[in-house]
Amino acid sequence: MNETAAIAATTTRRLDLPVSGMTCAACAARIEKVLNRLPGVSASVNLAAERAQVQMSSADTTPQQLIAAIEKAGFGVPPQSVELAIGGMTCAACATRIEKVLNRIDGVEAAVNLAAETARIRFVPGAVDPARLVQAVEKAGFTARVADERMRAEEKAKKEAAWRAERRRFWIAAALTAPLVAQMFWMFGSDMKHGEHGGDPLPRWLQMLLATPVQFWIGWRFYDGTWKALRGGGIGGANMDVLVALGTTMAWALSAVVTLAGLAHEHVYFEASAAVITLVLMGKLLEARAKAGTTAAIEALLRLAPKTARIERDGQLVDVPADTLLPGDVFIVRPGDAIPVDGQVLAGASSVNEAMLTGESMPVAKAAGDAVFAATHNELGQLRCRATGVGEHTLLAGIIRLVAEAQGSKAPVQRLADRISAIFVPAVCAIALLAFAGWLAAGADASEALINAVAVLVIACPCALGLATPTAIMVGTGQGAGAGILVKNAEALERAEKIGVIAVDKTGTLTEGAPAVTDIVPLASSPASADAVLRLAAALEQGSEHPLAKAVLKRAAAMPLPAATDFSALPGRGVVALIDGRRLQLGAPGWAAAGALADDAVVRRLQGEGKTVVVLAADDAALGLIAIADPLRPGSRAAIARLAALGIEVVMLTGDNRVTAAAVAAAAGIARFEAEVLPGDKAAAVAALKEGGRIVAMVGDGINDAPALAAADIGFAMGAGSDAAIHAADITLVKSDLAAVADAIALSRATLAKIRQNLFFAFIYNVLGIPLAALGMLNPVVAGAAMAMSSVSVVSNSLLLKRWRPAAR
Repeated sequence: MNETAAIAATTTRRLDLPVSGMTCAACAARIEKVLNRLPGVSASVNLAAERAQVQMSSADTTPQQLIAAIEKAGFGVPPQSVELAIGGMTCAACATRIEKVLNRIDGVEAAVNLAAETARIRFVPGAVDPARLVQAVEKAGFTARVADERMRAEEKAKKEAAWRAERRRFWIAAALTAPLVAQMFWMFGSDMKHGEHGGDPLPRWLQMLLATPVQFWIGWRFYDGTWKALRGGGIGGANMDVLVALGTTMAWALSAVVTLAGLAHEHVYFEASAAVITLVLMGKLLEARAKAGTTAAIEALLRLAPKTARIERDGQLVDVPADTLLPGDVFIVRPGDAIPVDGQVLAGASSVNEAMLTGESMPVAKAAGDAVFAATHNELGQLRCRATGVGEHTLLAGIIRLVAEAQGSKAPVQRLADRISAIFVPAVCAIALLAFAGWLAAGADASEALINAVAVLVIACPCALGLATPTAIMVGTGQGAGAGILVKNAEALERAEKIGVIAVDKTGTLTEGAPAVTDIVPLASSPASADAVLRLAAALEQGSEHPLAKAVLKRAAAMPLPAATDFSALPGRGVVALIDGRRLQLGAPGWAAAGALADDAVVRRLQGEGKTVVVLAADDAALGLIAIADPLRPGSRAAIARLAALGIEVVMLTGDNRVTAAAVAAAAGIARFEAEVLPGDKAAAVAALKEGGRIVAMVGDGINDAPALAAADIGFAMGAGSDAAIHAADITLVKSDLAAVADAIALSRATLAKIRQNLFFAFIYNVLGIPLAALGMLNPVVAGAAMAMSSVSVVSNSLLLKRWRPAAR
């Protein structure tokens, strides 16, 4: 019995799961009941902490089943994410190996970025923790640390020091290898192919003396990498280190045996082994420098954040660390200073340069009530502001976080490269073995067969395949962030290239989003004056947040308003309430006053001018009309024309009637529109557009249009003013400018073009290089140089994306 209890104790697992969506004790009790029904589960739910403590004593129940049960009950278990800084990766096979190891863990979804040397991991909280993830990576033969801002700075310093050490070793290797390579060229010039016996300019003992430190001291990193790769994953974990170590060791060992045995009639290949290692090191140094350029966008954003803030304390202005500010603190921004945190202007007037966040070079006027953002620059006047977002909750912090997540994500186009990388090294080893056997069978001597096999090993490079996509994604998303285009992930960037239809919301997207009353028309049949119509309409709209309601209230700001009771709102139609004992309506002409004015000539004239008309009625008798106009944004028509030039159809969605919608669409240059679309029906309208089989995007404000944004293949949220708004869509546009949508699509197309070029280079290089090496048409030194340059060429091609700029306005 005791033995059974001990076995049970050893198999009991304890999980601590966060739970979202609980509102009362009944919720907690329901979750407990649901969990305790599962085999071998004992659960206790804490409502205050919003966590579930779970003990699992049965192997029949998994963490995923616990989460599924909680979600089925109507609650959620928010997944957690962590970024690990990975050390020791040398090629795509390493990244694939780490992904495989991490994704084997229950509840873990990992994506490894070779270019950034990071792993971004989503995991089930409680089922696994970061320490276990680090342990799994280390067991696979690599190093891992949880990334944070301080660690990133330390890691950058370590990488810089390591790069300098590698550079020193490279120059030492180059000095030792130079005489060997010079000898090779001298022999070629003397028509003495492969150093025929008796023709070596350098004594063989000196060649061995020069090549050995390069092989085993300078080249030790390849042996270390080989050991870790094979120890962690066997032959399936083989990477570029295995190819270099195997190929160069074969060339060095053959040459050493010939030299030590005094076989003067045999060839030696010390120059091949030493030159390959030196060239690969050179390639790695150039690649590291080029890769550093792909993360420049995030580093530039991090440098923007001011370190100090100026606050009022005891009547004096005092400088304090910016990270000590709390929401509600009042701070002062002098002319020329950077704004330390997100805030709202309390007093003062100035212009602020927001180019670092929006890409827009023109300063933005700021006055009392306006929002200001961390890292933007105050230009002229002094501002007194109240902090609204600090630390990780500023717009800048949200942008940095989103860019980092996008750069760590994987595009679907990378899947083929990943599948090939997983089998690449074993396949190359097999080809090299076949080449060796084939040359022997063809009558070549062992040394010639061996050197051709070495050429196969050293020309093959999985690195270019692994770097082709992530380097382009990193540069592309970084360039986008600098232009105010925030891409949530690589998949969104890839889909944006294929957009065929864009649905745009009228209010706030095509128009300024600031409607104003233009006409007040009391009806001849009504005793009400224009002021009375406006006063009653404003009384009905009190407390409403609708843009049209705000326009009416703004026009009536100086008027005393009567109280309204029994208020109700009918979405897409209007509002109704009791005022002074009368039942008043304010809404669409087809609804208010029983639709009596739906075809009125004045209504049609105002609608034909692109204005929205609402009717005020008392006890179903019309009292007057109010016309409200929301002017088009200055750049909307040009943006629509540019989207059309990109081959994209634009469809306007609006709740306005067809006459008003037609006028606005004509002014914007839009041929197709959907009118009288209720707010709840926009998602259905987007779904209907998708039935044609084309990729459909939706452009909205990221909050009110959330269902439609979610229904679209790609959602664009315009005018992000908060950290929360950044996460509302696939692509967030910091500027409220429809032209930024065209810029985002152009960026997507430029990035995908680079990815395809990179993949072509990587594939064609290996497809042509490996057969040529196997056929004996490539010297190992040439093969090594080609391999070293393949990765550099891919990364350098990605860096050309830095030349991308948004179109001039």
